Amino acid sequence: MPIQKNDQVQLSHGGGGKEMNTLINDLFFKAFSNPILESQEDAAQLQLSGATAFTTDSFTVDPLFFAGGNIGKLAIAGTVNDLAMMGAIPEYLSCSFIIEEGFAIQDLQTIVNSMAEEMQYSGAHIVCGDTKVVPKGCADGIFINTSGVGKIIKQNISVNNLVADDVIIVSRDIGRHGAAILMARDSLSLESELTSDCATLWPIVEQLIAANIDIHAMRDATRGGLSAVLNEWATASNVGIDVDEKNIPVSSEVQGLCELYGFEPFDLANEGTFIIALPRSAADKALEVMTQYCQCDQAAVIGYVTDEHNGKVVLNTPWGSSRYLDLPQGELLPRIC
Repeated sequence: MPIQKNDQVQLSHGGGGKEMNTLINDLFFKAFSNPILESQEDAAQLQLSGATAFTTDSFTVDPLFFAGGNIGKLAIAGTVNDLAMMGAIPEYLSCSFIIEEGFAIQDLQTIVNSMAEEMQYSGAHIVCGDTKVVPKGCADGIFINTSGVGKIIKQNISVNNLVADDVIIVSRDIGRHGAAILMARDSLSLESELTSDCATLWPIVEQLIAANIDIHAMRDATRGGLSAVLNEWATASNVGIDVDEKNIPVSSEVQGLCELYGFEPFDLANEGTFIIALPRSAADKALEVMTQYCQCDQAAVIGYVTDEHNGKVVLNTPWGSSRYLDLPQGELLPRIC
């Protein structure tokens, strides 16, 4: 019997029998259709050559649905972005679901459809997966694990490659995902249209690579935000990084939430914002490319690499003072991805 939109996930949907077969065929295969997945072998057979990037991530975001996305869109964008940040074409994904008994089929359909839609921005395909159903109370609705494989077409992008006089560019305003999750979780009704920045970054990265931009390092600023990325770079490359606070784009909505809760926008998570380090001579061309694609009209040079205060990040304030921008401490906002 075909699944109905008002149905709920039952333990039998993970039992390996008729109900599970119906769920997989009517929902997952229908949304993620491609020849490799439909071969129904125990493992996907892939054709790989040359340097290959491989990444994995698990998603437990709370709430599952938020302004600008949901756990499904986040799972695809997050994994594809990890590949893109290594200069790799996102090609193959795995996807595993852990679903709590009683989860609404209609919500599952929405999540799966958003995953299928998000994959169109990168051309990646889900080629293998798994479904487990656990008893009610043993999970929080649904958890998703995804892994990704892609061919590296831009070599030598690494956290170890920063050198003095490199410039640091951020692709757009920061902190939107963390702020959007905070609003959804606390049911804040503010007069704003703040949405998560959750998005696939490969189309932008592809254009930077096509323009032959000399990228030294590149990272999407997820958990720990801008602060975490810059501190990881400074430590890994044993350089200092100076950033100018006045040049870092922050929306008024994010700034307002930070003031309300005592957060810093530099520490809040992003899911569609990336940071690049590259030679000063390449900065103008990179900005020109970035402002033409996918919400990068706010792309800006926010700082530079120095051979002073190695391993540290210094934030220069608009008032003429400076302070260290440290790694975030503790769990600022759990389960943001």
